[in-house]
Amino acid sequence: MSRTATARNIRGEKIMEYLEKNPLATDEVLAKTFKVSVNTIRLDRARLGIKEFKERLKNKAEETMKHVTSISPAEFIGDMIKFTPSEGAVSRLETTKDMTFEGMNVVKGQYIYSFAESMAISLIPTKAALVGVANIKYVEKIEADTVIFAHAEMRKKTASGYIVWVRILDEKDNLKFKGKFILKGLK
Repeated sequence: MSRTATARNIRGEKIMEYLEKNPLATDEVLAKTFKVSVNTIRLDRARLGIKEFKERLKNKAEETMKHVTSISPAEFIGDMIKFTPSEGAVSRLETTKDMTFEGMNVVKGQYIYSFAESMAISLIPTKAALVGVANIKYVEKIEADTVIFAHAEMRKKTASGYIVWVRILDEKDNLKFKGKFILKGLK
């Protein structure tokens, strides 16, 4: 076996190990991590039978949403990538130009709020849930074509409902939005 084939096989094993721990790594991240071109990563993925990022994300989101009872996948905003019932969740959303104000590159608040609200609702262990109170703060503007992540955490269950905190960050972990939601579960 040539040195090139050996290096390719070793890199392939390392890519598989890396994706075990980071299943949603993009080709760009893999290329940087393994110090090769994006095209090399794409060839490696094809050789190893690894699906492209969007397909892996879609499969992960579908699998994760099976555990959510309070909101349907069709109503959910974003792609759920991690979910622990009644504890916490992480979701991903790619913003687009269609979400912005006309003539500006700033994503409208209705999309950001809906993303956060659907995350909060997803943690409630009932058939459905309504937001009773939302204390929200838009920390920084979000521009189109930005990937954002919502991190939701169930903080407290009370006799009257649930308290969930949601933070939305960009890919560089800059805080863009935060909210405290008080929700009521519906039977």
